[in-house]
Amino acid sequence: MEPVLVTMDEETELSFTIAQMVQRLKGTHLHSQLERQAKDCLHRPDIKLESLKDDVRNFLKVSGWERKLQNAVYRELHMPPPGSPAAPPQHTKEPLQYMRNAQASWEKRILKSLNSMCTELGVPLARKRPLPEQRELSNKWNEMGTDEPDLSKFRPVYAPKDFLEVLVSLRNPNLDCSEELSSLSHWGLIKVPLHVRDIPQVREACPELTLTSGQLGIDDHPHVPSDLFESEHVRLGRRVLGEQDSAAAQQYSRQGCPTGLRAQLWALILNSTNDPEDIMHYEQLKAGVIQHDLVVDNLIYKDVKLTASNDDYYFVFEDFLYQVLLCFSRDTTVLEHFNYNSATPPKSYIQGKAEQDEYAVIYPPNGVIPFHGFSMYVAPLCFLYNEPCRLYGVFREMYVRYFFRLHSISSHPSGIVSLCLQFERLLQSHLPQLFYHLREIGAQPLSIAFKWMVRAFSGYLSTDQLLLLWDRILGYDSLEIVAVLAAAVFAFRAENLMEVTSLASAEAVLADLSTLKVMPLIQIFVFATMI
Repeated sequence: MEPVLVTMDEETELSFTIAQMVQRLKGTHLHSQLERQAKDCLHRPDIKLESLKDDVRNFLKVSGWERKLQNAVYRELHMPPPGSPAAPPQHTKEPLQYMRNAQASWEKRILKSLNSMCTELGVPLARKRPLPEQRELSNKWNEMGTDEPDLSKFRPVYAPKDFLEVLVSLRNPNLDCSEELSSLSHWGLIKVPLHVRDIPQVREACPELTLTSGQLGIDDHPHVPSDLFESEHVRLGRRVLGEQDSAAAQQYSRQGCPTGLRAQLWALILNSTNDPEDIMHYEQLKAGVIQHDLVVDNLIYKDVKLTASNDDYYFVFEDFLYQVLLCFSRDTTVLEHFNYNSATPPKSYIQGKAEQDEYAVIYPPNGVIPFHGFSMYVAPLCFLYNEPCRLYGVFREMYVRYFFRLHSISSHPSGIVSLCLQFERLLQSHLPQLFYHLREIGAQPLSIAFKWMVRAFSGYLSTDQLLLLWDRILGYDSLEIVAVLAAAVFAFRAENLMEVTSLASAEAVLADLSTLKVMPLIQIFVFATMI
């Protein structure tokens, strides 16, 4: 094998990345557990002084602790890198200045909306609940859905259509409009020059999705009988779970997760545990909810009532949604994701001390202001986990890895701006007549598809199909499959869409996606499209 030459810069960067990872892992509960196990094993008769280091390492391997460490390292590797030690911290969050400015401006608008609502209603951002109210909430914790508080005066801080308006207005100030890359650039709503994958690149990135590969979610496979593939795939899935290997689980989920194994596989991929300390953390968050009332609690109540409670699949999970989302709003560990999120957590000031940093507090404590549809990020997970603590841990990991990218402005390939651009480019390239027709009648495709993408299709697909889609998000560690599916839906309904003459009739053709089968649509669009 040829030796690999590494430049000094690469070596420095690698050393920096390793040092950062070691530093982050040192602060975890896993690190203290490993230390304790290593100390405890010194009393074992098979640990010899002359081979101490090797014996301890072997013990940790045999007892499964090495695998837990590998999974923790694998999780860290999937978090965005800390960036070059020489680069300013804001570059790690978002390298493009105009994207950072747009995000900052959007945040000010959200905060202004929240503050003006509080002023109008005369309610504080936070208050301590009186003891009788605390007792009442504690007693009805598992049946909050029976409550009917008057939320008529509260309104969502923003809805996806408001966010789309901001994305459509994005421009790179360094780009001369007369130098557009191609005439196709003028067709869509997104006008920023980002690199997004086309069909050949998607094929290269997703070889497991080829027409000849076995997939869960496809009933009539031409090469392998679906029941034979499924039984073999289930057997392999059990083996992956037995190995407790996050990397293997992630690779496995690219072909779909069997219904009975999905919950365990997702938790393994995300390295989400349900240990006593996780349960204790959840209980502390619950205590925080019971002690203090936040304005965002009303936004959460309102959102659940407007979305999941009216959904045929999810209304039964109303109580779970309140529990998870109220606890999430208090979870300060979520703040860590702002190190690589283009967004900045909003701040509130103690009354009369505005703009004085020493009197500033992050509000809400997790730094995330929920918007209309936010609860739909949690709802599908309720089908997989019936313990609130387990459900909470998986949702939090899904959020800090993926979902935050769907409502923040960035140039990341899985960010919502890139997904919108990728959707438009795929459609423009492969169905130009359809794209042109819809544009001419005032039915820009993105204005219809945006609501699907911003929720990763939650609430639009049937749940079994949505979970098959999310399998692939986890499997490829990317949200790009969401943009591909959105384009595939338009391709599937192309014939009907070519007949429509208005935005309303185009929306009617695409109003019901609940009968769609996700994997055949994606496979045909990616691998049966003529290039």
